[in-house]
Amino acid sequence: MPPAKLPIVIETEPLAHDPRRWLNDRSNLVHCPYDDRPALFEQLSNASGLVVRTYTRVDTELLDHAPNLRVVARAGVGLDNIDLDACKARSISVVHTPGANTHAVVEYVASTILNAVRTPNTLDARYAASRWHELRAQGIAKDSCVGKTLGIIGLGRIGSRVADLGHALGMRVLFNDVRKIPSNQLQGSEQVTINQLLQESDIISVHVDGSQSNTRLINQGAFAQLKPNALFINTSRGFVVDPSAALRFAKSNPASQLVLDVHDPEPIETGSAFFDARNITLTAHIASGIEQAKEAMSWVVKDLVRVLNNEPPEYPAF
Repeated sequence: MPPAKLPIVIETEPLAHDPRRWLNDRSNLVHCPYDDRPALFEQLSNASGLVVRTYTRVDTELLDHAPNLRVVARAGVGLDNIDLDACKARSISVVHTPGANTHAVVEYVASTILNAVRTPNTLDARYAASRWHELRAQGIAKDSCVGKTLGIIGLGRIGSRVADLGHALGMRVLFNDVRKIPSNQLQGSEQVTINQLLQESDIISVHVDGSQSNTRLINQGAFAQLKPNALFINTSRGFVVDPSAALRFAKSNPASQLVLDVHDPEPIETGSAFFDARNITLTAHIASGIEQAKEAMSWVVKDLVRVLNNEPPEYPAF
């Protein structure tokens, strides 16, 4: 009996090396860049599986060109770029890696907070000995995390770990979430209205999901409630923040700091006024950008193969 024909799987954004090699041994793996839609549509005509990351739009147009598609695998957490209803209507499974990048994002938030609140003065070899006591005096930090208020918008997997971080650093932790979370799960955090959170927090970290209801959640009215020296961090979705409102707040409040890892649109347009604001730090959607997290997300290929083998996936989207 001839060997079974391997299923065709399309990869649109690079996977980590080991998961990609593992998938390549179990499928006819074809790389086709997400931004070449005509070529992608052609490749999809005979594909059984599709594995994507952040920028591939899995919409009705794409699905109309994939009559044999059985599974879409998202190497990551958010499913904003995938039309789940359209996939469900076509009996196409969607799988993802909901916890794969949690630690990486929490580390990013931790480093952002600590760098903003307490940046150590480093020694200069030219003066380390002759000015030692002077440099020690100059190096006394003016601030600390202890006693500050950390506000977390969205207490999911990542938000709850950021709350743990806040408690460990001696902070008062407030949070706002659409869910009413039982008091025995709060571990000292306070569930408050979003207005109270914005008004009382020294540091705000956003961790909401990709629901369309969160579009421009942080708008002009929200920024107007922040403290003039607030540290605002967004690692969730770019569309959550109104960019015009963010710019106005930053310019009107030079003591504030905005750290934005996600943007709308991505990439940020050349010549954007964001680049001119000294109190806005921009990073290129890299909060989860460590090799360990990328590999963990890329192992979504195991669920992709489970579906193709008629086995239940570990992390289905629905």
